[in-house]
Amino acid sequence: MWPKPAKPSALIAGRSTNSRPASTLVADTDHLNQVTVITVTYNSAHCLAALGAALIDFPNVVIVDNGSDDGCAALTPSHLPQAQVLALSKNLGFGAANNRALAQVQTPFALLLNPDCEITPQAVQQMLLTAKQWPDIAMVAPQLLQPNGQAEVNYRWPHLLWRSRGPAITEGPACVGFVCGAAMLLRMSAFEGQFFDEQFFLYYEDDDLCTRLFNRHQAMVIDPSATATHRSRGSVRGKSPLRSEYLRGYHHAQSKLIYARKYQSAPQANTQRHKLLWQTALVLPLRLLAYNPRLLARMWGRFKGVLNWKAS
Repeated sequence: MWPKPAKPSALIAGRSTNSRPASTLVADTDHLNQVTVITVTYNSAHCLAALGAALIDFPNVVIVDNGSDDGCAALTPSHLPQAQVLALSKNLGFGAANNRALAQVQTPFALLLNPDCEITPQAVQQMLLTAKQWPDIAMVAPQLLQPNGQAEVNYRWPHLLWRSRGPAITEGPACVGFVCGAAMLLRMSAFEGQFFDEQFFLYYEDDDLCTRLFNRHQAMVIDPSATATHRSRGSVRGKSPLRSEYLRGYHHAQSKLIYARKYQSAPQANTQRHKLLWQTALVLPLRLLAYNPRLLARMWGRFKGVLNWKAS
């Protein structure tokens, strides 16, 4: 049975007394000086123009390039002249790359932001105000919006098996058990230098981080008065889109089973592996009949990820 998370005092369903739409706030340089924005890129050169425009007012920015082959690291200074660029020689994975940047942060807060996310200074200021209103909050997340303005449900209560996030959009700041890693504000002092588990190469690293916070009764809060636009799966292009889809499927399957092993047991994870193997094997022929190359590549990657995984 899941423990109840520590709830910030006076945090209730509905808007807090200090919360107002971020669009009504005036960006405050003193607030922005307290946060370091961290973005991990991998073949994300196409995102740099929008990212640079969104982060122009942020003085502390770290871009970690995960060994891109599209010139992303070299192009970053022209779009983000204030950014420190950590150009890694190879792709270490999402969590490991974030850890390299988080180890250098000197500000009280760090904002982890995907390259396919756009956020305003006012939204970040609103999240900072929420974090300061309740000092026991470890993490604050904005409401993610699709490019058409429709809200994503980027938070939920924790669980061990993947399912759609939900059930509904909150009307005000609320404690949750998980927030999507596409945009999250971390209070650095809450983590004591322990951030992402690097055995998760891609996917489930945010689930794992949130699960550890939840189990320690450290509060995570979604603040819908702060929003960020998320172009889901828009951060990676590269020279081979089908290869990218294959790797997405592969790492999603691997990380799903690693998560199950970590929070259930190796035998239970192995049982889940066999179930996923049969499910994927049954769906693959349907993907062949439909002949959607991207979905087929992702499903094949998922099949290989499950097939190659070992419980021990």
